[in-house]
Amino acid sequence: MLVSVNYHSRNSLIERFDPRARWIFSLSTLFAIVSFWDIRFLAFFFILSVVQYTLTRLTWRETRRAWTLILLLTFSMVFFNTIITSAGTIGSVMKGGHPVLTVPIHLFGWQSQFVVTIERLWFGLAQILRILAIALLFMVIPFTMDPRSYGVTFRGMGLPDRLAFTLDLAFRFIPTLGRDFNVTLDAQRARGYEIERTQGGLFAQIRRVAPLLVPVTMNSILTGEDVANAMDLRCFGLGPRTWIQQLQYRWFDYALIAFGVLLLI
Repeated sequence: MLVSVNYHSRNSLIERFDPRARWIFSLSTLFAIVSFWDIRFLAFFFILSVVQYTLTRLTWRETRRAWTLILLLTFSMVFFNTIITSAGTIGSVMKGGHPVLTVPIHLFGWQSQFVVTIERLWFGLAQILRILAIALLFMVIPFTMDPRSYGVTFRGMGLPDRLAFTLDLAFRFIPTLGRDFNVTLDAQRARGYEIERTQGGLFAQIRRVAPLLVPVTMNSILTGEDVANAMDLRCFGLGPRTWIQQLQYRWFDYALIAFGVLLLI
């Protein structure tokens, strides 16, 4: 059975909005954010995302893993792509600049120097604000939206039934995969499997993961086939689908959509 991210109602202000209005606002804000590199505009969008996150009443305990992943990816990308290699910068950032740190490099008779400029540091900060603003916008959705609303939300936004249900299943895939991995790990540990052992080097560690990856992968394939067969037995896709849950816009939903469109314009 497909599962989802742990969700429970917190009676927050964000949860009172129609999920379609929240998606339209988030997508509009996303396209607005990617239109700017000016750190002043990015700071505004970052503050806006922080305000939304605060209104969700999420706790650090609930979002700790998500934050760990987001911060690790963000600072790794900025450090290596901007500060070290400058591969993620725009062309004007690399022309000239005011150096703040110069490190000479001597390697096999080859001499060079690594220069960090103020412009590159500001560009890195702009990247951090940009990524965190986008991450905050969409990270709260799995924690504050009822999983039963995904399908009807995407259908209410004008997507066809097949695509709406596909997106519904996609949002449940990663949590289901995580559940299956934990179940398989507990089952292997009950049989004396020791994944924590560090002896044997890198290749031994890779071989030790195989008893976990193979069952999880096969179970995911079988689960996908079960879902497809269940949908075929119910003649899914042969006619218009009806949804038990009905969504209805209210005045503050229209206000949120208008605010998102205004930001985009």
